[in-house]
Amino acid sequence: MNSRERVLAMLEGAPVDHLPCMPILMQFAGDLIGSSYINYATNFRFLTEGQMRAAGEFGIDHVNTMSDPAGEAADCGAAVKFFPNQPPALDEANALLTDKTLLDTLEIPDPYVGQRMHNRLQALALYKQRVGGEKLIEGWVEGPCAQGADLRGINNLMLDFYDDPAFVRRLFDFVLKLELRFAAAQIREGAELIGIGDAAASLVGPQIYEDFVWEYEKKMVDGLHALGAKVRLHICGDIRLVLDSVGRLGCDLVDLDYMVPISEAREKIGADQVLLGNIDPVRVLREGSPESVEAAIAECHRQAGPHYIVGAGCEVPRDTPQANLRALTRYAQENGQ
Repeated sequence: MNSRERVLAMLEGAPVDHLPCMPILMQFAGDLIGSSYINYATNFRFLTEGQMRAAGEFGIDHVNTMSDPAGEAADCGAAVKFFPNQPPALDEANALLTDKTLLDTLEIPDPYVGQRMHNRLQALALYKQRVGGEKLIEGWVEGPCAQGADLRGINNLMLDFYDDPAFVRRLFDFVLKLELRFAAAQIREGAELIGIGDAAASLVGPQIYEDFVWEYEKKMVDGLHALGAKVRLHICGDIRLVLDSVGRLGCDLVDLDYMVPISEAREKIGADQVLLGNIDPVRVLREGSPESVEAAIAECHRQAGPHYIVGAGCEVPRDTPQANLRALTRYAQENGQ
């Protein structure tokens, strides 16, 4: 059973030879090949080299296109700040939709024409050529709340939930169309799993999540399934108050940040949901020892039960000792469901 087969079997509820391992690697992968992060984030050749080397050297079961959350927004015209050796960031003070009326004139860019989305499509095509059939190829889109914040500015969006709910729905409608168009192109180029990153969704309370965010996350999940992809959801932060709602989304994989006890997620989301995670990426994975990493991930596995994929609670920090990451992947390789 190779990596791709292993992940797909787990997501489909079939037996696996051992647990899959799918940590989020970005800056770690860039450093592994000696790349500046601006090259890793903007040039698909550096991104794919880093991902494939990390997957090969550490026994990781997937490769992905993640580098930063500013890709789609940049192609829409948003102001993005680039730095030599850290991830690009949206310019919050000059958000594209500071003037809400501009939403009515905003057009959804063609992923094959926009610079940053096209770069990720080129990465997927290269993955398909180099590791297709061997590693699971993962694409990525921003979720409704995250992309809405990228375009409108996160502080503005949080006020809009109260001051202009109709605008929020129109904004989320735009985001849904944008991301499904981008996802369709990614699937066309070889992605079999699409990750949804909706970090800003952890910043709203359960009522706003239920009234606004859940509906559009659900439409996104259903839309991705209709396109033929498996779906991974990652919401950075503490989402304990909305775990019941997350369980109703129908995701193939729910990727938990370290602040969410897996035992609580298992109880609220259900016995059959595949969970991923979720040791503390800093205090345990970066600052711990191989022995403490293995003990922590074993406890996550115990709480999660058989429907489980090994990973950290969020991105693996760039200066994580390689021995600690090997401990994570070794646990996956030595343990079954």
